Amino acid sequence: MKVKRVVILGLIALFSILVVQLFWIRQAMETQAVSMTIQHKEDSLKRKEFDDLMHLSLLNVLAKIQKKEGLTPELYGAIHKVGDSHYTVAININEDLPMLYLENLLKRAFYEQTIQRDFYYGIYDCFTDSITLSNKITYKQDSIYVQESQATSAVSPEILNLKKDGHYFTVFFPELPVKELEMATDISPWIYLIIMLLVVSLFFAFAVSIILRQNRLAEVKTDFINNMTHELKTPISTISLSAEMILRSNPLETDKAHKYAGIIYKENKRLEHQVERVLNVAKLDKDHVVLNKQEFNVNELLEEVKENFELHHLERGGSIHVNLNASHHIIQADNVHLTNVIYNLLDNAVKYCEGTPEIHLSTRDEKNGLWIEITDNGIGIKKENLSMIFDKFYRVPTGNLHNVKGFGLGLYYVKLITEAHGGKVLVKSALGKGTTFSLYIP
Repeated sequence: MKVKRVVILGLIALFSILVVQLFWIRQAMETQAVSMTIQHKEDSLKRKEFDDLMHLSLLNVLAKIQKKEGLTPELYGAIHKVGDSHYTVAININEDLPMLYLENLLKRAFYEQTIQRDFYYGIYDCFTDSITLSNKITYKQDSIYVQESQATSAVSPEILNLKKDGHYFTVFFPELPVKELEMATDISPWIYLIIMLLVVSLFFAFAVSIILRQNRLAEVKTDFINNMTHELKTPISTISLSAEMILRSNPLETDKAHKYAGIIYKENKRLEHQVERVLNVAKLDKDHVVLNKQEFNVNELLEEVKENFELHHLERGGSIHVNLNASHHIIQADNVHLTNVIYNLLDNAVKYCEGTPEIHLSTRDEKNGLWIEITDNGIGIKKENLSMIFDKFYRVPTGNLHNVKGFGLGLYYVKLITEAHGGKVLVKSALGKGTTFSLYIP
């Protein structure tokens, strides 16, 4: 219930962040739109102001050229705007227009109108049908224009799209102010929102997974403590009751005293075994498992385990069918730990069987090792539980079967010892039909 509350509160917080970010992004976009509108208006005013200054400067230049030639100034319709930074001026004169003379006129006109930008100029001579372009005229401090000594390929008659039509000169400005606001809108604020939401969502999902894992671990530990308490209380109660009966009995009734003493001894051994089992598994660690490997015949080991298990654990019926097909049955392994692993799997096969246990114990060859398989006819394991059955303290829910005892350490021990040998353990199960555990031992 607490985990659900945490998840719900987290989702509400995530939704709140999303709403706030959407609000601020909307406000920022509206503000930016207003700023861009103002900027466009300012750019338009500056462009119009620049065009007016250019027209006035070029008209002055044209008037001086015509006056020098002794002509009456004809200025109407002489100036044409080719582009945002490109102008042409028609000149009706009968002689060549010197480049240096035109350059000086342009510099003076731009100085008078405070036009402080780099420019190129060129002249089309209709008499020779040729276009001559200047090098770049660079504006320096103190209103000084200096022509660069080397020509550049950045500007040519083809690039400027100059036509051979009439007698004219042209002026081109290569660098005009860039609209910085439009450049800033290339990266959408929605990208930042998506990245932020992705990071927050990943962190939230990771936090929820950690909480769920810790919650499941807490439940497993609680279940383990309850099971251990039950397992330890039962023999303690039996020992206490038997000791009390001995104290109350007639000293001459030796048969009863012997019977109760036997119960005390048996239950005390059971208690000792349970405590030993818990302590041994608790001390085991994946990085500190000490194996005493010896060479032995695994088929003989399995036959011995079968006989002992049938003698002590199948008093109420059931059987173990052995099919030892492995021809390479001499292995290097820890005899004691491997025996305990097989006992654990056989014990589970009996405990989780509602009917008469029918267990199949078999071996088969594998490259560089062998497989040991134990198949039972028990209640089976659900698919959603298969991935957790090897976790420490985890016990598979048994539904209506309430007489199964244990601490949830058996399969953890099986996997730990098998992997310590360099092997692996696989499991296949069908609910209501049984389970097969397969151990690969190198």
